[in-house]
Amino acid sequence: MTTSAEPVFETALDAFRKTMDPFGIASSLVRVQQAWLSSPGALSSEVAKFGGEFWVLQQQSFQRMMGLASEDAFPAAERDERFHADIWTDNPYLDTIKEFYLLYTRWLEDAVMNTPEVPEDKRKRAAFWLRQGLNALAPTNFFWMNPYAVQRYVESGGHSLVGGLRNVLKDLKVGNIRMVDDDVFQVGRNLATTPGQVVFRNEFLELIQYEPASKQVRAIPILIVAPWINKYYILDLNEKKSLIKHLVKQGFTVFVTSWKNPSSEMRNTTFDDYMVRGLLPAVEAARSICAVPQIHAVGYCIGGTLLASLLAWLAVEESYRDRQPIAHWTLFASLVEFTNAGDIDVFIDEDSIASIERTMAKRGYLDGAELAMTFRMLRSNSLIWHYFVHHYLYGEEPPQFDVLYWNMDGTRLPEAMHSFYLREFYLHNKLAQPDAVTLGGHSIDLGRITQPLYAVGAEQDHITPWKETFKTCSLVKGPVRYVLATSGHIVGIINPPVHPPKRRYWVGETAGYSNPTDWQAGIQKQAGSWWEDWWTWLGEQCGPMQAPPSMGGEGYPALTAAPGAYVLE
Repeated sequence: MTTSAEPVFETALDAFRKTMDPFGIASSLVRVQQAWLSSPGALSSEVAKFGGEFWVLQQQSFQRMMGLASEDAFPAAERDERFHADIWTDNPYLDTIKEFYLLYTRWLEDAVMNTPEVPEDKRKRAAFWLRQGLNALAPTNFFWMNPYAVQRYVESGGHSLVGGLRNVLKDLKVGNIRMVDDDVFQVGRNLATTPGQVVFRNEFLELIQYEPASKQVRAIPILIVAPWINKYYILDLNEKKSLIKHLVKQGFTVFVTSWKNPSSEMRNTTFDDYMVRGLLPAVEAARSICAVPQIHAVGYCIGGTLLASLLAWLAVEESYRDRQPIAHWTLFASLVEFTNAGDIDVFIDEDSIASIERTMAKRGYLDGAELAMTFRMLRSNSLIWHYFVHHYLYGEEPPQFDVLYWNMDGTRLPEAMHSFYLREFYLHNKLAQPDAVTLGGHSIDLGRITQPLYAVGAEQDHITPWKETFKTCSLVKGPVRYVLATSGHIVGIINPPVHPPKRRYWVGETAGYSNPTDWQAGIQKQAGSWWEDWWTWLGEQCGPMQAPPSMGGEGYPALTAAPGAYVLE
């Protein structure tokens, strides 16, 4: 039943959201609160549920305080490293604090997700922002409730807190909680060191060609379309982890895109520009240098979204209709269907995008630090509060870890491109709908893509969930071989072979499967790196062995040694 006060409340809430709460933090939580207050019967049931669980916790605490053995009623999740130490169970005082925190946070989050008469997207958004506050209030984040912080303080004679204060002052200077010691790494010195040359450069990218490591190479070269949300050298971290280095060693000619880091002058750069004026010239350069009619193309994350768009565009572009330049392709953790785009969905609605657009309008781009913090919030316990505790309470120096260094080496996103990408792909899901979006003057239909595809998803990927990447298999018309790797968005892809093997994967053809769970259920899980399966597949696609091409070619002179200039911007 609507009351006369509700329109006034809605108007005030809308005004507050637009001015003081652009991401809908307070407004989403207030909506949940109002919904519960309007359903007193359901609210009483939820409170009673909490009361019953609290009584169970009290009984457990009494038993533990009297020295009686008792299993935790609310054990920490297996992946929750905050409470893994035995002291959180062995010490009755700490165990009670931990158990009450877990009980209350789980009950509160469940209550939000069970809110009556509130749409699911609103409930998920409210639960996300609530979780940020609850994570911040974890007992491990407070000195006197963190037993290891106190222990380190005593053992070090107070030096741990001195080191913590020193870290606070350093982080205040950079305006962020550092994840890594950034004085250790340098691109071109101990990162991105695979030998190569920049053989093409325009206002969007540098194209790097890598030197062959064998006397013969496969006839068809590989062009890797790196994401421009981060820098390309995640694919070339060091000799052991470098996907590029491993491909070269397997006898492939490899090119990679190194995108320019946009400035305000590029504010009007569009997604079409990245496709037609950025990626397409890179494809032509690789074809020309290797003197081949077709190449193999690989797209990672948004680079894969761009590659899929280009393939659909090439299928209808008159000048390419009879001479497709891409023979087959690979996708790494890439979305073309954005219905359930993972945890990032909490930032995808009209108000949030409008707020991002207002921010971009001031400078012409979205700063990489802002984007990085968004992704850190999606896993705030491991990517924010872990470092808060170790740096400030324990006084530890940031780790020396190349992946974290790359993760913090952010890039900017041009205003026009990013606004289009968020609205047309994430918000309206137009790329997956035939002829719903126009790029480069053509309506895009992924169903026109017939080239063979090798697609990779990662089991714990929260940025491009694997079940969403699997949807690409039924949207394109060519044969698809799909791999599901263990781990997440980065480690699931940067997955070199090691002995004994650390990772697992599922792999198989997708013909006849529309449901990813059914596909997975019918496949044997394998130990090792999926890279080895991919190399075999690539070898079958990329032709016979022959003498390697020259470094660069006519019209594509070697400009400078890898890693080039754009990656340093």
